[in-house]
Amino acid sequence: MSREETLQPIIDFIRELDKLKGVERKTRPLGLARFENSAEHSWQLAVLAMALSRYAEGPIRLERVVSMLLLHDIGEIDTGDTIAYATEGMSERKIAEQAAVKRICAILPGELSDQFETLWQEFEAAKTPEAKFAHAMDRSIPIILNLANNGQSWRENGIRYEQVIKRNGPAVQAGCPALWAYLQQQLEASRANGWFGF
Repeated sequence: MSREETLQPIIDFIRELDKLKGVERKTRPLGLARFENSAEHSWQLAVLAMALSRYAEGPIRLERVVSMLLLHDIGEIDTGDTIAYATEGMSERKIAEQAAVKRICAILPGELSDQFETLWQEFEAAKTPEAKFAHAMDRSIPIILNLANNGQSWRENGIRYEQVIKRNGPAVQAGCPALWAYLQQQLEASRANGWFGF
């Protein structure tokens, strides 16, 4: 097999991933009127993980965490993004997302395909120290952005304080307790400011 034949599936995969830039989320980037996209979200999570890795609950392999975060939302290319607080139809969405990840990873050559799909599955299971830390990052970024945007997506989507605590607290606490301690204080202050939906 020539080098070109070996590289082509990887290039095809990267082209497919470009579609993640078109998947709109519910949070606005700071200072912008538009919504962020899932590719931006994944990049920001990876950088946050790099910056906070020393605060992880236990020893982690940062490269594995970053790899998971860069891949964790690729299924949204087919399924789109749904606000994290929407619980109706969750199991159906997860099945569809898993099928999408399988389709997208299958573009890659065998071993690489398996490696990327395994990283996605590890993130989803949230059992390893790396996956727990990755989940803590994923749950924290929307909070951090909402705190900086006066609760923009919480207010626009009717998300209550209790929902934010219940959905995010356990995951952030499990992967990065110091970050959750910080966010809890910030969330309490934002509740007093009326930054949540009713």
